[in-house]
Amino acid sequence: MAKYEPGPLPTREEILDFVRNFSGGKVTKRDIARAFAVKGPDKVFLKKLLRELTEEGFLTKDAGHALRPADRLPGVQVVEFDGLDKGGEALLKPVNYEGEGKPPLIILSHKKGKRPGPTMGPGDRALVRLTCIKDKPPIYRASILKILKPAPKAVMGVFHGGPNGGRVHPTDKKNRDEYWVDRDDVMGAEEGELVLAEPVKSNRQMGPKRVRIKERLGDVSDARSISMIAIHSLDIPYEFPEEAIKAAEAAKAVSLGDRTDLRDIPLITIDPSDARDHDDAIWAEADTNPDNEGGWHAIVAIADVAHYVTTGSALDREAIKRGNSCYFPDRVVPMLPEALSAGLCSLMPGEERACMAVHIWFDKDGRKLRHKFIRGLMKSAANVSYERAQAALDGEPDDLTAPLLESVLKPLHSTFKAIMKARAKRQPLELDMPERKIVLDEAGHVAGITVRDRFDAHKIVEELMITANVCAAEELEKHRVPAMYRVHEEPPMDKLESLRDFLGTLDLNLAKGSVMMPRLFNGILAQVKDSPHELLVNQVVLRSQTQAYYSPDNMGHFGLALPRYAHFTSPIRRYADLVVHRGLIRALKLGKDGLTDEQADQLSAIGEQISSTERRAMAAERESTDRYLANYLADHVGDEFFGRVTGVTRFGLFVSLEPSGGDGLIPISELGMDYYSLDEAHHRLVGERSGEEFKLGDRLKVRLTEANRFTGGLKLDLVRDEDNVPGVTSRKQHKKLGARHDRSGGRPARGRNKRPAGRSKAKGQ
Repeated sequence: MAKYEPGPLPTREEILDFVRNFSGGKVTKRDIARAFAVKGPDKVFLKKLLRELTEEGFLTKDAGHALRPADRLPGVQVVEFDGLDKGGEALLKPVNYEGEGKPPLIILSHKKGKRPGPTMGPGDRALVRLTCIKDKPPIYRASILKILKPAPKAVMGVFHGGPNGGRVHPTDKKNRDEYWVDRDDVMGAEEGELVLAEPVKSNRQMGPKRVRIKERLGDVSDARSISMIAIHSLDIPYEFPEEAIKAAEAAKAVSLGDRTDLRDIPLITIDPSDARDHDDAIWAEADTNPDNEGGWHAIVAIADVAHYVTTGSALDREAIKRGNSCYFPDRVVPMLPEALSAGLCSLMPGEERACMAVHIWFDKDGRKLRHKFIRGLMKSAANVSYERAQAALDGEPDDLTAPLLESVLKPLHSTFKAIMKARAKRQPLELDMPERKIVLDEAGHVAGITVRDRFDAHKIVEELMITANVCAAEELEKHRVPAMYRVHEEPPMDKLESLRDFLGTLDLNLAKGSVMMPRLFNGILAQVKDSPHELLVNQVVLRSQTQAYYSPDNMGHFGLALPRYAHFTSPIRRYADLVVHRGLIRALKLGKDGLTDEQADQLSAIGEQISSTERRAMAAERESTDRYLANYLADHVGDEFFGRVTGVTRFGLFVSLEPSGGDGLIPISELGMDYYSLDEAHHRLVGERSGEEFKLGDRLKVRLTEANRFTGGLKLDLVRDEDNVPGVTSRKQHKKLGARHDRSGGRPARGRNKRPAGRSKAKGQ
């Protein structure tokens, strides 16, 4: 037998270099031995050396005895979303990081091409494969292996205490659980206090889930807690980091320099009377060009937010994290700190302000002839409320509007009337949905609920803003600069078929096989104008539409009947508009603070992020409105109201109360002594024995039986009388149903809405 000859053993440094640079996935002792030709008894010495490196903290072991440098993360890791970097790339962090200090930087790797891989947003978790792309400090690229279920969310609720702890009742009306708090986890919470609680692992198999009080949010009976519930439950950032606040407070007003001087032009802002930020100003005059007789020249000036919020700055990082401002009846959660949103970026009367402006020329029929973007310095002549502007146009000017009537307001109104001629030819979607406004008193309680008035003054501003947005999209395309489009795609076929079937029940016909255009919907809406079905048809048409979103890929705006559209007019409150401003600055060489190559490459990720934050803001605003309405109606439990059916489901009817607009549920068990099956195509519930039917748009008399101040939920009962049983085929049948209801004492009898004997179990499911 040949005598064994020991070979040279690798040094500690050679082993560490090999493990650090190993590219074959997991590295094991066998891989090291093979790489350095370690054989026979020398493997014992190698094993000892690896053990020493591990004990001394240079190496660490993963599952399956794989080795890695102790300062490196495992090659496969569970991570969660941790915001976006200055270029808009998603940043991740390890879920269970045990190292010292902050976890290393992990950047989500996006696949190139038309079909990118999965992405991540707030609250998302994923299993990823990591590739180290830089050693000191370590930076990783992550590719997603699998999207995981989101982490357990903190529970917001009302705390009710006891001697051994307490319970938390969630404010989320979809969450019917109750949570237990041990006395060591109460954290000083008091009876009736609004709290944020985090899940706690427990060995208890029975009873409520266990939580720990994480944050006390104040007295839940305080009306100002209502918006805070929505803010916390949807993780809306509402406190600015110190770095962003200092940057906003350090900002300085601009001088004229290379900007175009607009200070002598009487631009005005027209806003709601309670608006705190004013980011758009307008002005118009008759066009003096003899070749455009009867035409108009308008200026739309927008706060130059890009000058103050530069790409990658602390302000920019916070703005992209928020995506947009959120508006509640009692407060605003702004995208930018107040020093900017209500200060230097707000076009206050008499104050010099930096602006991005667009000159627009129209012919006498409202067709846009041309436009020109500039970067300017302006001084607003006045801030006028919609009501005062309309009163002036109606012949009742006041001290503020009288000097502006002939020089500004009337030319603006004439420009608007010309634009409306072009709009009528374009025929965008003309939905007529009432918008309600919650009026609060000084204590923050609901003093009343009104329907917002729609004046020409509103439409003047809207139409000029739409035109300015079109100009921005056209300008960016002209210069081949990446744009953030506002996309609204045409309705999908399945929704159109459902809409077509429903309209057929009302003897209305939505043309089949035609190119889908908004004017086809407008024809339907015109047929039901001022009819009992008007609100119903408007609601169903609205539900057939897709949701708008932000994207660098232009798919057009179906609702506005525009081939290209980009948001330009509200950079104080929408990050999309700020991106468009930067694009225009780059395209027109108006400064060094334009769109960077790095951010241009990340527009897809940014579009997904800000579309997500927009949906989040809409949900928060809707939730807070529901809670305010429930607080307002809590003093009217037992009262009877009329309302319209706005939703038909297997479990009951959603009814919007008049005039408040509060949405409540009539459980299916409250409808009557019958089995009600859902006819989805016709949006109705039909009683199998009685023939009684309840459908979308029906006007019903209901009784409010419950108004939950904390969840915003309203529960209703159907009031049965001679005029309140829709769809019943005979008066005799109506009386029979009424008698059944009376025998149950006005409440649902046990077994009501159970499947009648002999009926198919599948029917109505």
